Amino acid sequence: MRAYGNGGMMVQRAGLTRAEWPGLLGLALALILALASPAARAETGASDWFVTDQGRVRLIAAAPSVGDAATLTLGLEFRLAPHWKIYWRSPGDAGYPPRLDWAGSTNLASAAIAWPAPQRFSVQGFETVGYTDRVVLPIAAKPVRPGEAVHLHLALDYLTCSEICIPYDTVLTLDLPAGRAPAATTGHAALIARYAARVPGNGSSDGLALAAATIIPGKAPALELRVKTEAPLRAADAFIEGPQGVVFGAPRSAAADATGDAVLRLPIFGDRAAIDGLAGKPLTVTLVDGEHSLEAVARPAVGPPPADIGLLLAILPVALLGGFILNFMPCVLPVLSIKLLAVIEQGGRSRSLLRWGFLATAAGVIVSFLVLAAAILAFRAAGFAIGWGVQFQQPLFLVGMVTLLTLFACNLLGFFEVPLPQWLAGIGSVGEGRAILGNFAAGALATLLATPCSAPFLGTAIGFALAAGPVEILAIFLALGLGLAAPYLLVALFPRLAQGLPRPGRWMIRLRQLLALALAGTALWLCSVLVTQIGLAGSLVVAALMVAAALGLALLRAPAARRAAPAALLVAAFLAPVALSAPPSAAAGDAFWRPFDRTGIDRAVGEGRVVFVDVTADWCLTCQVNKRLVIDSPALRERLTAPGVVAMLADWTRPSEAIAAYLRGFGRYGIPFYAVYGPGAPSGLPLPEIITTDQVTAALDRAAGGQGRVADTAR
Repeated sequence: MRAYGNGGMMVQRAGLTRAEWPGLLGLALALILALASPAARAETGASDWFVTDQGRVRLIAAAPSVGDAATLTLGLEFRLAPHWKIYWRSPGDAGYPPRLDWAGSTNLASAAIAWPAPQRFSVQGFETVGYTDRVVLPIAAKPVRPGEAVHLHLALDYLTCSEICIPYDTVLTLDLPAGRAPAATTGHAALIARYAARVPGNGSSDGLALAAATIIPGKAPALELRVKTEAPLRAADAFIEGPQGVVFGAPRSAAADATGDAVLRLPIFGDRAAIDGLAGKPLTVTLVDGEHSLEAVARPAVGPPPADIGLLLAILPVALLGGFILNFMPCVLPVLSIKLLAVIEQGGRSRSLLRWGFLATAAGVIVSFLVLAAAILAFRAAGFAIGWGVQFQQPLFLVGMVTLLTLFACNLLGFFEVPLPQWLAGIGSVGEGRAILGNFAAGALATLLATPCSAPFLGTAIGFALAAGPVEILAIFLALGLGLAAPYLLVALFPRLAQGLPRPGRWMIRLRQLLALALAGTALWLCSVLVTQIGLAGSLVVAALMVAAALGLALLRAPAARRAAPAALLVAAFLAPVALSAPPSAAAGDAFWRPFDRTGIDRAVGEGRVVFVDVTADWCLTCQVNKRLVIDSPALRERLTAPGVVAMLADWTRPSEAIAAYLRGFGRYGIPFYAVYGPGAPSGLPLPEIITTDQVTAALDRAAGGQGRVADTAR
């Protein structure tokens, strides 16, 4: 550096040597890069960038100041490196969405985030939902005091993924000054508006509308969406948000139905009980087709499953065998009296009359099963949950059965005869005038009293039918009817089987009286079931009216009185459940059992205990036989009361959606049903309908899972 004098003024002239130039150029270049760095300077209406190797994020505002707006338009802007993504509000099989915490902000009442239409990512069977490249999440913020300055303090936690996932958290701050005059827009307003336009609405502006949502049950359940659209869907995707435990896959098919609506079918995965409980539950549906989208809430109905002819053909023999075994179950024993009497009354008759009589009884069984199938289809179409034998949960049905059995018993005792009109007698008679309507009625009654019973193979067939479509239901119930009617069809085919029986005579009077008492005993049993439904007082009234009706039929000889007085008593019996509908008094419970609690099962298993679940009902005779012969046996009672074992009772005598859903989770729709849970069987081991002590003991040991005998699993 050299100095020059100029009139007493000292002037210095700087000079650089050749060695000093590279350092100065480097310093200038670093200063330029620092000033150009987006992380070093914040634009108007934007926070500083938070920069990572995978992208950057910042908070932006549509206006540089608060102005007079009651709502401030903000945005969370992500710019992601190639192949990296962040997640939507429902991320799918993995990940989590950005989490925003506004604590530390001032003059901020609320901040609501909106989600533009996302895209789906599928990697090695895993499906996630989110965004790549660039996205702005619009935010509507409300100040506590409009017009005053707002300080935004956002603690942001987000996950970004490619082949690996990296979580980040940072704090973004932005100050919006006060201003009563209308605030001018920033350069970010158009960007926020562009992504706000991608937030799905009701679809009206995009020519889309969700017409219907239907659950397709079966082995591979699916959700079917029917979409009204002004233009054909090109690459539609749908994202479903529903209850925990249920996952919806990507649409597997898209086709127009007969109405011209587009149809999307999404597979459903997850807990079977949760899937079965989807009907009527609210599901948030987000449909995306390119730039078009909609969001709607649907409450799906249950539709028929797709037909599986091969599986149906495999189930039909099972249904046939289940119906045949039903003849020998305790539930059907009360009607053996009618069966036996029908066989004896055919003794000595001609082959033709025998054949027609047994065909009539078989027809009564088969037609009754088809009527049950039609009723199931009607109730299911109306949205009711259907199970095998659930009609015995209804007081009016029980009263009707008590009345019917009382009339049958009175008829066997000779208290009355039912004269048929001449034209009907002609239709219902063959050959020598032998009426077949009585045989038909006997078959129908046998079917009705058989419905509370779940025999081996019957539960499998019923479970398949009730989870299938109309064709399968009708086919399965027809096979069940043929199985139950098989003995009658066999005699009709080979009448010699019945011709060897003794001819009817005076001895049959005593037999009819004994069989009438058996039917009366069945009626009294149903009255005891009725106690649970309407209470002891109402059940006693029904029983008393039945006795009065029987006495009236026996004592009143005049035809007019015979018709009027008993009819009035029977009508009064139907009205008794309504008039005396007070809830039954709570009976003292058996301390051996705990009430059914589905969450309690998982809790007990988590504690290392074993749980035995008994789904039963007062109207299920098979349940009562199993209880008396197996569950209440000293050996099994000792095992079930051992430390570390929980015995749980699910009483289905009265309707219970929780119990019905629990049964559906195992594909069962009837009782008895038994299951054992434990560390070795957390999902439960279902047992057969007819159980033995050895079967239950083996299941308890298996559920204990290597802990030795169940008695050693105490906490």
